[in-house]
Amino acid sequence: MSASTILERTAPLYERVRSVIPPIEWPVFADDIDAILALKRQRDAVILAHNYMTPEIFHCVADIVGDSLALAREATKTDAKVIVLAGVHFMAETAKLLNPGKTVLIPDSRAGCSLAESITAEDVRLMRAAHPGVPVITYVNSSAAVKAESDICCTSGNALKIVESLGVPEVIMLPDEYLAQNIAAQTKVKIWAWAGHCEVHERFTAAEVRALRTDYPGVVILAHPECPPEVVREADYAGSTADMSVFVGREKPARVVLLTECSMADNVSVQHPDVSFVRPCNLCPHMKRITLPKIRHCLETMQEEVSIEPTLAERARRSVQRMLEVR
Repeated sequence: MSASTILERTAPLYERVRSVIPPIEWPVFADDIDAILALKRQRDAVILAHNYMTPEIFHCVADIVGDSLALAREATKTDAKVIVLAGVHFMAETAKLLNPGKTVLIPDSRAGCSLAESITAEDVRLMRAAHPGVPVITYVNSSAAVKAESDICCTSGNALKIVESLGVPEVIMLPDEYLAQNIAAQTKVKIWAWAGHCEVHERFTAAEVRALRTDYPGVVILAHPECPPEVVREADYAGSTADMSVFVGREKPARVVLLTECSMADNVSVQHPDVSFVRPCNLCPHMKRITLPKIRHCLETMQEEVSIEPTLAERARRSVQRMLEVR
């Protein structure tokens, strides 16, 4: 098929992302996008894409997009036989936990997470021993093995609700120390934290926030709750990536900063062209392992498939399902 035919067929998709992808770059993406759309039909596949995916993935080939909570919920609703998780490995594991009978693929199994790698199942058992009888809440940014040792999971979007839903005076919250500290500031429940950090969000500083206000008078600053507490205190609003997107759409600030991974601002700006985005750029090297050519290859070869040992999966699934039952 000629390049001109593919460009013509994908032109409506380019209109979505014209503001963030220069015209000279589009031909590089168009062939893979056209092939991926055909392969999805052939394989009966859907693509779940996290908010940190680049715009050509997020806006042009994804069927379901969102933060960790949205992807976890939507993964349970799809009728497709194949799920491709455009995100990091723990997200693909979560999709598999919730869809044990489906084929779940990740385009690059090396797409890890500093938070997930900061804690092991043995660490969870040691925390339980140190705090007998205290329930363990585990952030979904964790391995299936860690989820299996937990009582319930949470995301940055529902962490406070999960903490308070248990009706207990204290909880263990793993593995993100800053998320735990930021939630602790909003509740009377005592929270015992683990010292794990996100390598993207931990790099933001309060001094950087103050410099942004000086350089861009009137700017509205939104921070992810994985940022250090002093950064969250300096921000105008803190919330999950989904919460940030909703805030921008609702409040329509003239100029805004999203203190999170780079691609988030690109994806939200496509939806809100009337808002000016300042982009302090912290890239997640793990998320950026997921590319269009890798998505295409995984659908062509049906690799790399995610599998979880059944007994472990049953225990981990229980923690995720308990989270999804909290409304």
